[in-house]
Parts: sequence; structure tokens; C-alpha cells
Amino acid sequence: MKAFVFPGQGAQFSGMGKDLYETSPLAKELFEKANDILGFRITDIMFEGTDEELRQTKVTQPAVFLHSVITALCMNDEFCPDMVAGHSLGEFSAMVASGALTFDDALKLVYARAMAMQKACEMQPSTMAAIIGLADETIENICAEVTAGGNIVVAANYNCPGQVVISGSLEGIKLACEKLTEAGAKRALPLSVGGAFHSPLMEPAKEELAAAIEATEFHTPKCPVYQNVDALPHTNPEEIKANLIAQLTAPVRWTQSVRNMIADGAETFTECGPGNVLTGLVRKIK
Repeated sequence: MKAFVFPGQGAQFSGMGKDLYETSPLAKELFEKANDILGFRITDIMFEGTDEELRQTKVTQPAVFLHSVITALCMNDEFCPDMVAGHSLGEFSAMVASGALTFDDALKLVYARAMAMQKACEMQPSTMAAIIGLADETIENICAEVTAGGNIVVAANYNCPGQVVISGSLEGIKLACEKLTEAGAKRALPLSVGGAFHSPLMEPAKEELAAAIEATEFHTPKCPVYQNVDALPHTNPEEIKANLIAQLTAPVRWTQSVRNMIADGAETFTECGPGNVLTGLVRKIK
């Protein structure tokens, strides 16, 4: 069985999608449609923009989404998924790939999500850090200890065995990194992100996104979508919507998702989108 997976924020690079735009009429049409929907030429930033411009959440999220979805749609007959999954933002790409959302509706939701998250980040300075070489339970316990002391920190991304990203307030992340290093983490690396994604600090963004998702029509996907919040396959549109809303403040259970996809028969994983981060994670999970 074939699994197709879609990356999240952080996979962007200057020049992304330019080859597709220049060689595929379908890609060009979809990119131009995206420019119209967004009200600015995101293609100019994707193709020629600086890394700094691409790092803006309001640009990054639609840019990665567009590259991922258009890559999949341009594969024609080669794109025949038996199951799909996306990492964080990538879940919206998976929705289009599976037929649960139209291209137009998904892009509008991605942009609404990006703007809501940007606003939440500005309300309270926060960040994330990658923790390498510690057991999940140890990380969870230390995060809970720091949070109990008044600084929110949670496990946000279970990327693969031995690699978990934590998310929280600036002081919380600093304290947690110190404690996790003392506990034996090989590395505790602060990430250059604008906020504490997949943590309770995204609650204001979650409320905004919920309204947009509830107002959008979802369809029954043509194959199961393994969703971040519970790592399980879903085909019920109402369940899919609820999980997409919950995703903003819940951890991305990527390790568990990949293991469940393999248990359900996935033999090959194809990554659609910029970079090959997920391909590397799948290799470590297998």
C-alpha cells in the first residue's frame, strides 16, 4: 500500500515551486489562482524572496502548502494514495490530496490559520526547542514540572524515537532545556520559530480557526487521513474537522502516525513538498 506524506512549516526555501511553475501548465494555473485568492503575489516571494521573507508565518504556511499540494496534483497517475498524513500544517495539504477539501477552501483555511497563529505569537512571546536523545516520558515529566512552576512548556512534536520538540513560553523553554540537558539529553536546541505552536499558548488562534473550519464544507476523503492529534485514520468529515481544530493546541503524534500506517499496510512512503525531512523521520521510525 502507498502512503503519501506532506511536510509542515520549516521546509520552505527560496526558489520553491519555481520549476513547477515554469514546466507545468497546471502548476502555473494553480499558483496564479493562489495569488488571486491571497490578494498578493506569494509566487514572487516563493521564487525570489529572501529566507527572512519566507520565514513570516503568513507566507511560510501558504507557501509550503502550495508547493506540497501542487507537487502532488502534478504527479497525475503516479499520485494514487491508499492513505495520507501531514505534519502539522501538512495536514491541510493531505486534506486536498485526499479530496476532503477543495484547493481553494484549503488555501483560505491555511491563510486564516497562519494569520491567527501570527496574532497569537504576538500576544505572548514564546518559542520551541528540539530535544534529542531522551525518552518521551522523561521529556513529558520535566515539561510538567516546569509548567507546574508557572511557565508553560509541553511536548509538541513527537517526530521520531529520540527526537521530540517542546513548545512554550520563553522562560519555560529556557528552564526546560537546562533541566533536560541535566537529565541526559544529547542536545536541547532552541528553534528559530515565531511562537509556541501546538501548545496551550495557541488557544486564541484555535478559537479563530475553529470558526473558519466550521464555516467550510468538508467531504468524505477517498482514502484515510491519519491525523496528528490521535495518529488514527479518519474518513468522517465531522471528525476530521474537530481534529484539525484540536491540532493547534495538541501535540503532533508523528511517530505514532507512521507506526499506525505501517501496521495498516503502508509499504512505501512518498513525500510531497519542499525538502525530505519526513522521509528521514519515516526511516528512523521504521
